[in-house]
Amino acid sequence: MSTSGLVTRPMRVTLLVGSAREGRLAPDVAGWFARVASRRDDLVLDVVDVAEHLLPASLEADDPTAAALRPRLTGAEAYVVVVPEYNRSVPGPLKTLIDSFQSEWQAKPVGFVGYGLGSAGGVRAIEHLRQIFAEFHCVGMKDIVTFPRILEHYDAEGRFPADPEGAESAVKLMLDQLLWWARALREAKAARPYAS
Repeated sequence: MSTSGLVTRPMRVTLLVGSAREGRLAPDVAGWFARVASRRDDLVLDVVDVAEHLLPASLEADDPTAAALRPRLTGAEAYVVVVPEYNRSVPGPLKTLIDSFQSEWQAKPVGFVGYGLGSAGGVRAIEHLRQIFAEFHCVGMKDIVTFPRILEHYDAEGRFPADPEGAESAVKLMLDQLLWWARALREAKAARPYAS
């Protein structure tokens, strides 16, 4: 493929929905994010929800549950993680999903959308994810999207978010960074395979 083809083909971005708890708010946050992202013509979004996938029972490379999800994660050129903060960190099912794969994450950018019931807004979970993904040679985006005191981000009719304009500006900034890195890494890996 020519360099111009590499530049113009939309980026394949996988949205990881990181909560599996009953009564979770993750579908509201992820659904809103997916609608905002779908307005762009420079990416194609694939949604992987930890609540809708069996988690691998082992960390072995040939685990059949991991094998079923592997093509979708391998095909992604960038990731965005929607993560609630549970006890100052990430939900267990999300950590299990991440740890079940290795090279699938490698040399790809990751963006973060966090939320929480308290004032931290998922920032502590995101900081842990930065460290986790760095272990897989990922590039974490500096700018993030957060919703502190998430319940206050619903309007009187239960729509999320109550202030879409500010939140969408944060998404644009993060996605612009994410796609810059995704394009740069796409071109670099086409010229020379990444060696960990």
